[in-house]
Amino acid sequence: MMRGMLAAVSGLKAHETMLDVVADNIANVNTTGFKSSRTSFEDAFAQTLRAAGAPVAGGIGGTNATQIGLGVQLGGTEANMTEGSIQSTGNPLDAAIQGNGWFAVTSDPTVSNASWNFTRDGDFTTDQAGNLVTRGGQYVVGFAVNSGTGALTTTPGTPAKIQIPANAQSVAIGANGMVTAIVSGAQYYCGQIALQTFSNEDGLMRQSGNTYVSSTNAGPNGYVAGVTPNGVLNAPASAAAGTGSLVPGALEMSNVDLAAEFTSMITAERGFQANGRAITTADEMLQELVNLKH
Repeated sequence: MMRGMLAAVSGLKAHETMLDVVADNIANVNTTGFKSSRTSFEDAFAQTLRAAGAPVAGGIGGTNATQIGLGVQLGGTEANMTEGSIQSTGNPLDAAIQGNGWFAVTSDPTVSNASWNFTRDGDFTTDQAGNLVTRGGQYVVGFAVNSGTGALTTTPGTPAKIQIPANAQSVAIGANGMVTAIVSGAQYYCGQIALQTFSNEDGLMRQSGNTYVSSTNAGPNGYVAGVTPNGVLNAPASAAAGTGSLVPGALEMSNVDLAAEFTSMITAERGFQANGRAITTADEMLQELVNLKH
């Protein structure tokens, strides 16, 4: 009875965690570029009451092991990296990624040891100096280009800030990530937004502010000159790198499926309820045992 009670307690904890994940998904149903998560369970250690026995020549046959499970434990949380729907905003500084690829953002892309984050949230703005930044103030990493021709200044491209001139009359982002502006009636090339690709997107670790950081299981990150295509910066719409293209004036919405989340919430509630009932039943059995009279 105590064994069953403890197993049910582990079930309560596991389904509580499941509800935590579901609640987080529902809370971020309108978070730009958000990727939902799900929980997976696995059985805990099983107590072996009797080991398996091999058949005896000229005697009895083999016997199977007798084991009693000791509950459940959290196997892990897995991110759903499928694309969310793309919604048009009309803002010239917004950009959604259609296909694989992640925006690289950092405190300073010109510093080799800067801490890099990655995001699918293309809700960009500019700072006082005209640099393209995230809502959190991180610089959007791009390639330095010739302002007159748009050609990369180096091959492979050099990571750089994307600076829009203060006297720009209009700004546009192309499907290939090229940021252009109209200055004094002429086209001015500000830079080209770079995208990051990973061999294992599920290995990314979520941070606050719609950003992720790489891990040892996601593949290499940062800029590595001459190494393609995984784990390095590439231009959008690069067929070789598989980065996908940008959709200007649009944002990728959350990929949370509310119908699926509500179903999971009911499943978590019923699982919690059933485990609570198992504890109540075990308690009643213990009460009967205590009340036994000689």
